[in-house]
Amino acid sequence: MKEALFYEEVDGDKKVRCTLCPHECTINDGNRGICGVRENSSGKLLAISYGRIASAHMDPIEKKPLYHLSPGSQILSLGSVGCNLACAFCQNWSLVTADIPHSYTPPEDVSELAKRYGSTGIAYTYNEPLIWYEYILDSGEINRESGLFNVLVTNGFVNKEPLERLLPIIDAMNIDLKSINDSFYRENCKGRLGPVKETIRLASEGCLVEVTCLIIPGENDSDDDIKKLADFIAGVNPDIPLHLSRYFPHRSFSAPPTPKETMLKAHDIAKESLNYVYIGNLATEVGSNSYCPNCSALLVERTGYRTKVHSLSKDTCVKCKTKLNFVG
Repeated sequence: MKEALFYEEVDGDKKVRCTLCPHECTINDGNRGICGVRENSSGKLLAISYGRIASAHMDPIEKKPLYHLSPGSQILSLGSVGCNLACAFCQNWSLVTADIPHSYTPPEDVSELAKRYGSTGIAYTYNEPLIWYEYILDSGEINRESGLFNVLVTNGFVNKEPLERLLPIIDAMNIDLKSINDSFYRENCKGRLGPVKETIRLASEGCLVEVTCLIIPGENDSDDDIKKLADFIAGVNPDIPLHLSRYFPHRSFSAPPTPKETMLKAHDIAKESLNYVYIGNLATEVGSNSYCPNCSALLVERTGYRTKVHSLSKDTCVKCKTKLNFVG
């Protein structure tokens, strides 16, 4: 464990207030914050999951999903435990509750592990990486010196100051925008929409940002919801890729899987505002490939996680020479 970077003392009884995320938990001595991994020990806030890895895999970069970062490459994906949201439809609940074994790996070993397996970088994922903040900062600086990408797959629920400190070493983020309605966040995730939108705005100024939205029947799948979601992203940058992901029942959500027709319609609505819209968790040719928004050339062809690069050279369309929102 390691002392946390973002907290302040609260008068009396060794209380502290964590300032990493918008919950800003006031934590009594001996207790932990909502995330479950930041603990008050006699008035000092400790990051108790520092270096604790619960899941490690080599994955296609497209699985994150990141379609615009080094297409077709493999990335070492690491996860710890805990989360600062409590989504009723969470797909990785065992990690959130810290109900699986995890072991310590020092930050300097992460880069060596990535290079050993030919990884393009490190993706911090599976649980919420931003509550693993101190470890990502330490290992991320070493990764950057080694020429490796640093990637976050995150809910984006973080305060401005820690985000701005971390961004200089982050190459790409996939940010989970769960709904365009604040009521959805409050009722189903125990969080708020506003901070996530601000994270998307700030992060897009400093690194590649892709956005994912899990489309849940009867919750966030109306035409109006999809249009508002796409319009918000387009207002930040219409070149930000949007991944519309098909929902399947999990945890306490029992609605049937999202119909294919709903996914295809959502794709068409979002494409009215955005240059890149993809469909995930559904086998379909629509929403799989990347095309140049200027000349419509096929940039990247995808069949599942099989990827073939066509008219793309790093961040440029080979056909029309347009600079694109890709990182090679």
